[in-house]
Amino acid sequence: MLVIVLVINLLMFFAEFGAGLFARSTALMADSVDMLGDALVYGLSLYALKRSLRWRAGAALVKAAVIAAFGIWVFVEVVRKLMGDITPTAETMGVFGAIALVANLACLAMLYRFRNRDVNLSSTFECSRNDVIANTGVLIAAGGVAWFNAGWPDILVGGVIALLFFRSAIKVLGEAWPQFRAARPQAVALD
Repeated sequence: MLVIVLVINLLMFFAEFGAGLFARSTALMADSVDMLGDALVYGLSLYALKRSLRWRAGAALVKAAVIAAFGIWVFVEVVRKLMGDITPTAETMGVFGAIALVANLACLAMLYRFRNRDVNLSSTFECSRNDVIANTGVLIAAGGVAWFNAGWPDILVGGVIALLFFRSAIKVLGEAWPQFRAARPQAVALD
């Protein structure tokens, strides 16, 4: 199941990032970069799946760092777009936002039953849940760009996606750090 969601996210990254560049959309590119991050996170989750609790908690800590890094990247992109007067292409945003939403809803449905199994899979579910929220935001931004014929809805949604990333990073960190510390390897006495 993790392999399937990894492949879906990787394919969607390439499709959505290209569309974001073409449409000049901060929200679409932010969502696509999140797809790449999720593919990396799913790969890490696969690696940690059969490992110790400390390994799984460590994998979740890495995920928190990846999520926070993407939040910073999106925030920088938002600031950069605020400096220019760019109106993205609403139609491209809407089409690729809808495709990404369908892909992420499928991933979320596959991960749902594993969401409470351990901190590793819980953080994986958190990533997919964020994707669905971000995809919905991209669709709202596309509608706003079309309605107002302006770039500010795209910038606003990009900013909200960045805040969502930061909130998720803090949540995953808060759950994973105590487990990582509690599963600390025992020191070996040299007698």
